[in-house]
Amino acid sequence: MIRLDKYLADMGVGTRQEVKRYIRKGSVSVDGKTVKAPEQKIDGETQRVAVDGQEIGYAAYEYYMLNKPAGVISATEDQRDRTVIDLIGDRKRKDLFPAGRLDKDTEGLLLITNDGQLAHRLLSPRRHVDKTYYARIRGRVTEEDVGSFAHGVNIGSGEAQEWTAPGVLEIIAGGEESEILLTIQEGKYHQVKRMFEAVGKEVAYLRRERMGTLTLDRDLKPGEYRPLTAEELALLKAL
Repeated sequence: MIRLDKYLADMGVGTRQEVKRYIRKGSVSVDGKTVKAPEQKIDGETQRVAVDGQEIGYAAYEYYMLNKPAGVISATEDQRDRTVIDLIGDRKRKDLFPAGRLDKDTEGLLLITNDGQLAHRLLSPRRHVDKTYYARIRGRVTEEDVGSFAHGVNIGSGEAQEWTAPGVLEIIAGGEESEILLTIQEGKYHQVKRMFEAVGKEVAYLRRERMGTLTLDRDLKPGEYRPLTAEELALLKAL
């Protein structure tokens, strides 16, 4: 059971105070009957709520897979730049956030949700959740680099050392601009870029392909999104 005013505020109808005004002036109905008490408790799963005749469905949690485009920041709001939340046009909840972050110029898989418990399980270092990235690298990636990444590399600067946990580096194509897949279980600041800088190379393009059991949908173009399927969500929650 949930208060009527909280139900409507959660669904983005307005602020809590705005919603209370709508209710008191008779704009809100529950199961077809006008209700003027903001504190009235309702069952969000079985009862039908409408504002000025438009039904407002309730979603306690939302889960979206986004193919993040370059140039968009992984934040809930920003004064200058477009955020990943701005891309979710038909969201019901106003409390969505990105589960983890991708650099502004990085593309790929990002989970958008308001489920804080699930996000914590995915991001906690103690959970050892794999994150796989595709990258194009300026410079020839070698088997020596594969070995270095397998042991962990020092991404610190100057005399300050900062060692990464072991990562799995796979060379897809060699050459002056190599193509690779890298799987890591951490999320240090600019980690993938700093790992390659540590072995004298530079990331030219970076895209996250996978996070735990969730794999980027190839049908999603950069900037596009979709709700998670029931199977995807169940697998994530089982991690």
